[in-house]
Amino acid sequence: MIRNDRWIRKMAKEHEMISPFEERQVRDGGAVGKMISYGVSSYGYDIRIANEFKIFTNINNTIVDPKVFDHQSFVDFKGDICVIPPNSFALGRSVEYFKIPRSVMTICMGKSTYARCGIITNVTPFEPEWEGFVTLEISNTTPLPARIYANEGIAQVIFFESDEGCEISYADKKGKYQAQTGITLPKV
Repeated sequence: MIRNDRWIRKMAKEHEMISPFEERQVRDGGAVGKMISYGVSSYGYDIRIANEFKIFTNINNTIVDPKVFDHQSFVDFKGDICVIPPNSFALGRSVEYFKIPRSVMTICMGKSTYARCGIITNVTPFEPEWEGFVTLEISNTTPLPARIYANEGIAQVIFFESDEGCEISYADKKGKYQAQTGITLPKV
């Protein structure tokens, strides 16, 4: 069953599911006086992107291989506005830390404000009993540089709850991305 705003507020308070947690949609402030919204929505939670980024670069002319990932393929950047080169991508992390209950699974999708600019946010599901900061991949599909605003909305998490807990959770199988604290690169 998909869960609504009342359920999200309750779970955030009782189970510390999202921290820090914003009970309403925040739309005011931000860079240039405008804000890409974040916080509770009707059937989800809009997460923010932190001010730490890893911007992909092809300076070493390497092959992208998830089994043997070259960590030098990224340039670290910290700031309020991240510029992603044309036809490239950056990794970031959520401001919010998540603790997903055993009977819950999430899907996370990019916000339409960015999608309408050709900027796609890719996130995998948050499995039952996964916890950590979310590593986000932001692709600039355009032939122009693209701006990403730190501490503003980047994606929406939708929560699904089962009437019973799963047999084996992410914590049970000791998932490799459990309790990640920063931008986490691929692991095998």
